[in-house]
Amino acid sequence: MQKLQTLDYVIFFIYFIIVASYGYWIYQRKKSKQTSSTEFFLAEGALTWWAIGSSLIASNISAEQFIGASGNGFSMGLAIATYEWMAAATLLVVAIFFMPIYLKNHIFTMPQFLTKRYNNTVSMIMAIFWLLLYIVVNLTSILYLGALAITTISGIDFTACMWGLALFAVIITVGGMRVIGYTDVIQVFFLVLGGLATTYLALNLVSEQFGTQGVGRGFSLMLENIPDHFQMIFHKGEPYYMQLPGLSVLIGGMWIVNLNYWGCNQYITQRALGADLKTAREGILFAAFLKLLMPIIVILPGIAAYMLYQKGLFQQEMMKGGELSPDNAYPVLLNLLPSGLKGLSFAALTAAVVASLAGKANSISTIFTLDIYKKYINPNADERHQVRTGRIVVVVSMVAAILISPYLGIDKKGGFQFIQEMTGLVSPGVFAAFVMGFFWKKTNSTAALIAIIGGFVMAVTMQYVTPDIPFIDRMGIVFLICVALMIVVSLARPSTKGLEIDASMFKTSQTFAVGASVVVAILIFLYAYFW
Repeated sequence: MQKLQTLDYVIFFIYFIIVASYGYWIYQRKKSKQTSSTEFFLAEGALTWWAIGSSLIASNISAEQFIGASGNGFSMGLAIATYEWMAAATLLVVAIFFMPIYLKNHIFTMPQFLTKRYNNTVSMIMAIFWLLLYIVVNLTSILYLGALAITTISGIDFTACMWGLALFAVIITVGGMRVIGYTDVIQVFFLVLGGLATTYLALNLVSEQFGTQGVGRGFSLMLENIPDHFQMIFHKGEPYYMQLPGLSVLIGGMWIVNLNYWGCNQYITQRALGADLKTAREGILFAAFLKLLMPIIVILPGIAAYMLYQKGLFQQEMMKGGELSPDNAYPVLLNLLPSGLKGLSFAALTAAVVASLAGKANSISTIFTLDIYKKYINPNADERHQVRTGRIVVVVSMVAAILISPYLGIDKKGGFQFIQEMTGLVSPGVFAAFVMGFFWKKTNSTAALIAIIGGFVMAVTMQYVTPDIPFIDRMGIVFLICVALMIVVSLARPSTKGLEIDASMFKTSQTFAVGASVVVAILIFLYAYFW
């Protein structure tokens, strides 16, 4: 397979210069405000709706989607798109119900919510929990998979790729959330454009194998020849039921995965917490529309690669260690792109990885600085000192992720599945603590601790005791047990420490209501058509 040519490197260099120059311009434009911790960590009041929406998607889409979800598209088909499409529905719930609660109560970090609603003990435990999760699971897997993909495409040394990605991300991150938010707009542009180029090539290749031409014809041929790869709902006994168990993806544990990720996750909510409610909602709605588009970019190429593999192509390229490796699907397709387009797709993949790294590192920095350093280590730290500490944490966390990532077995598990299952151990209890804290005033701090710690212990235990139950269903079971325990414990000693909530907070503008209705209508159509 051909590696990158001179034209590809030129296009990639242009992408790098555009992102770095634009980020530097944004930084210099508001340099006087960089001593403010709220400006550095949250870009308070600075991000527009389109910047918020773009940043949400840029932070979310990374190597685990391009490589992992595309690999799942190769093996199981369109069903893996449920992570993307159900996320669109979840974003609407977060915009309508979660964001007004955060903004009305002046909450800027997730540990701050836990302090305000429960107590410092709950907050501190979760702050440490999140830092470990973000560094050991998320940051490491993004770096490792990103470097793996880039070295496969470019031939550049794997370790050099890891350090290069980390350095690029640090350059963006140390400028603060304003720089991250606005450079993410460019990252999403390259991500979408480069991703569509790969999809276009893949569908054209399919049509050419049948002696025809055209993207539409390629898609039709896949529908006709591999209908099992366009099935959204698996039934018990089918090969991939354990990963996506039937209706649980619509009415069960998938909601816990998504609501915890999109609504109770510093890494994600941070993008909207510095805005007013109208701007935050519009940005989240924009992200929901972008989410509907993502399967075209990250899953269809994998399905096309499967179709081509069935026709006898890529027999050697899809093998790794003597076995078929679905995660090779996307890199294999990228290597078929003509010079120039390959550089654009290479830039898209890099953009996805760097944007996710920058967002994750900023969240690690925010939680450590505001919820641990400022509260417990140096309460007298001024704004400038907090910003400097945040920047140091960005660098330290990135180096730590590089050093530990080769020892976690990410490549053996599969990046996408590794992240889903690891976060799935934490999600049920944490989400129970959040949702009960939001909407039931009697929930007390003891109940929250039981849910967070007990939920994690239950999830780990069930993983080994009941391996025959799909992990999404295990999440649903653990969540329900946590809620039941929280109700019992809270009724014994009801809390009076509720948040400021009134019904008017949940009313939306007419524009948002229309946009949300369109998203829901598209989702209903997609699931009905591909059921």
